[in-house]
Amino acid sequence: MKLSEFKNCLSAVPTLSFQLPDGSYVPENFHVTEVGSITKNFIDCGGTVRKESVVNFQLWEDSNDEDHRLKAEKLLKIIDLSEKVLGIGDYEIEVEYQHGTIGKYDLGFDGKAFLLLNKQTACLASDQCGVPASKKNVSLMEITETSNSCAPGGGCC
Repeated sequence: MKLSEFKNCLSAVPTLSFQLPDGSYVPENFHVTEVGSITKNFIDCGGTVRKESVVNFQLWEDSNDEDHRLKAEKLLKIIDLSEKVLGIGDYEIEVEYQHGTIGKYDLGFDGKAFLLLNKQTACLASDQCGVPASKKNVSLMEITETSNSCAPGGGCC
């Protein structure tokens, strides 16, 4: 989800909530302790120089502050300030949240809550480093007969 999409969704939610991939929710007393941008400059395994930028939100819960409830309007103000002061672009959002260890998540929205989605790694240069293309698993039931195929009773065997 890009920052502009997130801001549009914020205006539609009565309560700001984030759901973890296991279906549980980040406790209601969370803080957004950071809004920033992260740029990653790197070389992939095929030797291609790459640059990726994301907007980063860090969620943190304070077990000593049970009364804290971040409102969507306040988060919008923080985002607006971050855009002005830091020059944050309309990039994809990455969310950091400590749930056992610090996890990084992509962000989705189901109309009510923001969804923390598991991120996946991938080989970015699979054509250059010998990673075979994934093959589609096909059931024998899915194979259709053609004029070049041999069918029982067809006289080709």
